[in-house]
Amino acid sequence: MDERLHERMLLERDLRLALKRDELRVHFQPIYDLPNRDVVGFEALLRWRHPERGEVDPLLFVPIAEESSLILPIGEWVLRHSCQRAMAWPGNLRISVNLSAAQFQQGDLAALVGDALFQSGLAADRLELEITESILMHDTDAILATLRKIKSYGVHISMDDFGTGYSSLSYLRRFPFDKIKIDQSFVQGVRDNPDDASIVRAVLSLGRSLGMVTTAEGVETAEQLAFLLDEGCGEAQGYLFSAAVPADQTMELLHVAQPASAAAN
Repeated sequence: MDERLHERMLLERDLRLALKRDELRVHFQPIYDLPNRDVVGFEALLRWRHPERGEVDPLLFVPIAEESSLILPIGEWVLRHSCQRAMAWPGNLRISVNLSAAQFQQGDLAALVGDALFQSGLAADRLELEITESILMHDTDAILATLRKIKSYGVHISMDDFGTGYSSLSYLRRFPFDKIKIDQSFVQGVRDNPDDASIVRAVLSLGRSLGMVTTAEGVETAEQLAFLLDEGCGEAQGYLFSAAVPADQTMELLHVAQPASAAAN
């Protein structure tokens, strides 16, 4: 058997066990409002600590989950867990959760979202769901109908990794997204690559024209932050501010002076 295939099979087997063994965790990366330098929410990011391998790279195990049926129970657990955790935060903070294509295909995603809100007691306008352009490429009409149902609850919908697909603008025309998240591949090149800088400026201008919030992902340097501030970006997240942290460290983050952003002044 091919070694890579064998390794994948082992990881899939262990990932199934991870659900039962409580090895999965959700960490939370803060999202900052740039004009005010305040934390406005957190993005939920899945982590897996394997008993023998240690921390497994999400880039390795998340695709395995998405290509199997595992993403459904994992995705539901992340959504419910994140809503519950957010109830411990100040009432103005949002929790942002990523959705997968498989969750739309199961047919009852809107009901699941509604139940997660009801069971946790979280206000709908504190939940933000992120989807990528690639999700919309399959059965677009049905997915947009599901998103409209979820949005009718008061939930916010974001387009993640904006600019990496082929039909970004057409999707923005067909569905009233609340937020555009600029892919980190563009953000990290704004100081060295004129094309990346131009793309980020264009997306920020587009967001303002459509009345959408824009969030820059993957901000790692003070120079990148200074560019985003100069161009009027609304929100940002990335290692310059903070990596994703365990749930019990989120409140501590909220009380720490705003990091590194002062370097851009």
